[in-house]
Amino acid sequence: MIKLHKLNGVEIVINAEFIECIETIPETKIVLTNGNQYIVKETVEEVIQEIVKYKAQIELEKENLKKPNL
Repeated sequence: MIKLHKLNGVEIVINAEFIECIETIPETKIVLTNGNQYIVKETVEEVIQEIVKYKAQIELEKENLKKPNL
């Protein structure tokens, strides 16, 4: 899940796994696989950075689960 902001400043949380595409129109529009669309303040690059951080956190959690408890 990634936190973003609508144009009016309201924070929203989007499941990054369901993002189909991101485009600049000139605002940033996020389209989900279910057809829902969101216009956000963040740039395309900032949204991508949030997705990368989210996916890195998932990988870190996976690695932590593999470690034996001592």
